[in-house]
Amino acid sequence: MKEEKQQNISTKKPRFWRWTVASIIFRLILIYFPKNLNLATRPEVSTPVTSLRRLAEGYWLTQSLMSPYAGSMYHGSPLLLSVLGPLTMKKIEEQPFHLLCSLVSVIADFICAMLIRATGLKLRMTYCERLKLLGLGKLFEVSEILPSEDIAALVYLWNPFTIVTCVGFNTTPVENLFIILSLYGACIRVAPLAAFGWVIASHLSLYPAILIIPVILLLGNGPDATPRKLFLMCKKDEDDSSSKGRVEQNGLKELKSFSWKPVVLFFVWAFIWTLYVLVLCGIFMRNYGGLSEMFRRTYGFILTVKDLSPNIGVLWYFFAEVFEFFRNFFLIVFHVNILFMILPLAIRLKHRPCFLAFVYMAICSMLKPYPSVGDSALYLALLALFFNELAEMQFSFFLFCGYVGVSLLSPVMHNLWIWRGTGNANFYFATGMAYACFQIVLVVESVSAMLNHDRKIRKLVAAT
Repeated sequence: MKEEKQQNISTKKPRFWRWTVASIIFRLILIYFPKNLNLATRPEVSTPVTSLRRLAEGYWLTQSLMSPYAGSMYHGSPLLLSVLGPLTMKKIEEQPFHLLCSLVSVIADFICAMLIRATGLKLRMTYCERLKLLGLGKLFEVSEILPSEDIAALVYLWNPFTIVTCVGFNTTPVENLFIILSLYGACIRVAPLAAFGWVIASHLSLYPAILIIPVILLLGNGPDATPRKLFLMCKKDEDDSSSKGRVEQNGLKELKSFSWKPVVLFFVWAFIWTLYVLVLCGIFMRNYGGLSEMFRRTYGFILTVKDLSPNIGVLWYFFAEVFEFFRNFFLIVFHVNILFMILPLAIRLKHRPCFLAFVYMAICSMLKPYPSVGDSALYLALLALFFNELAEMQFSFFLFCGYVGVSLLSPVMHNLWIWRGTGNANFYFATGMAYACFQIVLVVESVSAMLNHDRKIRKLVAAT
């Protein structure tokens, strides 16, 4: 049996790398057809916050000695202008612009997939160790067919949402990279790395700031595992002096303590990285209104939902129809709605911080003003890390068909409304509503399946 397992593992690794290289080659091939695909103008792919075309506009303004926020186009970070701006010096129609910007996205996707794979490996090893301490080591071995970390990485690389985002000339792959970098750093308990990823991700798109709770739980408790109270149900003989019994007791002692040292280090490094980012932004903006102008044109633009151009979300249509007198009230309602969900979910899923991060990102993708399919690509890859625990999840085929259907109908409805003139805004908004509904069902069913899995383990522990 051991020889067969070793042969299976040796055959899986080359297969994984073949599929990884194939995904990169497939992206490079699509780079040469940007005009035919026309993904940069798709509202499902590029948003007012992540569009590279808008970034090119902002960089052109800085080269003309004007503020990058002088127009109504660019609303991103000044740091992106410094890093990606020189790549946009050529005209958008010229090939070098496509190659250089798309190569950055391809590299970001590859690194992101490798970080997902490394995070999944750490999760799987920790989960196996916890099950062995509970005397349920065979449970994970029976349910595991393929390594979850490899599947999650391939799901991210071959997800059509990820591919169109990579080829669609936007900054979403870079933002996803720093989000995964933060989770990976927290998973291996390297506080400076976790703080760096969290600060940059929050600086670029604001909403990853709520991931501070999963990051703190990862640093304090370690990767996802079974609830700690299950270990109290394990009955051990007091007279057991065997080495195995001592190892299990030592493992249980380590599980009972919350480590505050990496958490404190995280806050110290988060303060240092935040100060460093603000200093760099302040230097860049010293002649363009300072940091106050940057905050107003970036975070203020996101929170006030000033751009009502159509996107895959639902807020653009709502605020286009609402009376101006009630606008501020509903802005508060929608933004506070995200905050209301943070604490209850953290209390219930505190033993699974990585899964909690998936839930937070899915909720933000539903309620943020300028969502894109790149947001879904990230949380779907994180969901794939838990395919063993979510094996009994209901409506999985229904959700798969729903995501495929929305992906096909959204461009059609947009074309009927904007170009054909045979439809109206309700056609396109209906696909956005369906997309939000499918995301809600996905979150509810995945959380339910995870809690049922924990109850199953609790029953098995009680039975032993």
